[in-house]
Amino acid sequence: MADPIVAAIAFDGISPFHLSVPCLVFGEDRAALGLPRFDFRICAIESGPIHTEAGLTVTAPQGLGSLDGADIVIVPSWRDLENPPPAFLVEALLRAHRNGALIVGLCLGTFAVAATGLLSGRRAATHWAYTEQLQARYPDMIVDPDVLYIDNGDVMTSAGVAAGLDCCLHIVRARYGVEAALRLARQIVLSPHRQGGQAQFIERPIARTGNADRFTQALDTVRKTLGDLHSLDSVADAAGLTRRTFTRRFQKTIGTSFGDWLIDQRVALAQRLLEATEKSMDTVAFEAGFGSATSLRQHFAARLRTSPVQYRREFSKNAQGGTW
Repeated sequence: MADPIVAAIAFDGISPFHLSVPCLVFGEDRAALGLPRFDFRICAIESGPIHTEAGLTVTAPQGLGSLDGADIVIVPSWRDLENPPPAFLVEALLRAHRNGALIVGLCLGTFAVAATGLLSGRRAATHWAYTEQLQARYPDMIVDPDVLYIDNGDVMTSAGVAAGLDCCLHIVRARYGVEAALRLARQIVLSPHRQGGQAQFIERPIARTGNADRFTQALDTVRKTLGDLHSLDSVADAAGLTRRTFTRRFQKTIGTSFGDWLIDQRVALAQRLLEATEKSMDTVAFEAGFGSATSLRQHFAARLRTSPVQYRREFSKNAQGGTW
């Protein structure tokens, strides 16, 4: 079977980071993670070298003609928000869509995708600072400023900058399975802490040091026994620190409070149990340390803006495909 073709659109003035997002996820051999070997293509909209806004010069080996046969076409960003993209780019995206490609607009790339009309009457995301501008330019769309990405099935869009990684990870999850996506997230150390409207369905790793001290060991113990009770005082004592010193170090090291971190770890465990097992909601809640299915539902609503039942329906091993 032929390798899936993933094409990323490049243009003069593109940000190197935006271009690097699809390169990171689809441009490297991830066969060891259970992913296929992608036929990854960087396709320039114009001939000649690409000058990035950071001063780097990139040579794209292919043009828009290489979108033919693509399974996924990604517009990582866009350069001119005041004017529509050139007609030849719009037609190339529409042709790829007609041929069955998933069309993806990351960050400001949503502007270019919107110009095709594929988002008419549908929800879309872009960088929060440009949501009003996008809505004004394309009033027939529904621009949602509160999410990291939106999956319409045949068209996906993401919020700004690093949210493109979450969007690409979702594509991996939906097409190639939960376990492969989780392994990929761990390997690229994808965003360890997302809450509220920006929360997404990813594993949340924490930084580790080569030689674990008592502080790190105490946190590791908590992560291995999330179903048990863990008070701030007991964990501080295990770390050999006073409550005040532990709280200060935790905030400095992890970037949040111990209570919020503990809830995040329990939610992450519940996510894995919902994805990989058929255990009842009560059992998942107990093993994750929430005590009851009601508490589990409350924390899922607060952290992920969804319910455990809906999460399992979308992301369990038995799910037919994930949409957001």
